[in-house]
Amino acid sequence: MSTALTTATEALTVAAWRDYDPDACALPGMCLGEVELTGPMGEESDRLWELGARRVRLPEPVDLNDPRRADRAVRALSLVRDLTARAVLVEWKLRLDPGAADDTWRTLSHLQPPQRLEGPADAAGDLRRWRDGHYLCKCLWRQGPGFVQIRDRRWGDLRRFTADEPEYQQVIETLAYGAPATSVPRAVLADFVEERLVLEVGELAWWLPYRVNRWIQEAMAI
Repeated sequence: MSTALTTATEALTVAAWRDYDPDACALPGMCLGEVELTGPMGEESDRLWELGARRVRLPEPVDLNDPRRADRAVRALSLVRDLTARAVLVEWKLRLDPGAADDTWRTLSHLQPPQRLEGPADAAGDLRRWRDGHYLCKCLWRQGPGFVQIRDRRWGDLRRFTADEPEYQQVIETLAYGAPATSVPRAVLADFVEERLVLEVGELAWWLPYRVNRWIQEAMAI
């Protein structure tokens, strides 16, 4: 995967534990303390997993309402996405633009639900619907021999997007951890935006689906 944006030196510090259960996390040796993430986020997500982190807490809201902090927001979203793919419990908060579309939250609904949602007029209702409808593998992508395929159930039905053109795979790699929207072919980006597979944060574009690391059902059911 490309790591555009992962050269950012701004640290993202998280708290981590070796188990997801609060009672278990209170036992000696279960707390990993604060972990400073300064490297490429794909590598940092792997590092947290290898450290034994099964519960991770982000200290501040992921703010999609401030384009000046787009880099940090995309970096945090990448962590939430990668940890969701591993079924790690992520404790995080999300702040959306109050002027965004009413179903913006649904674009992110394949991610583990946040503890608090701010911005939408019906934030409490949106968060409840997010929690009630969330499950692993809701929006994922896979690499086949000579093609990429996205399988998306965020809107209830199964939607497939399959492409065998090399430029589509290249755009996925470029946007995996965020990159300027101007850095990829406009036509391919437009296709992904239309399918709501890319989130635009300020001047950045970020790839939404994840490559799942833990299956909860037989592959044929996915």
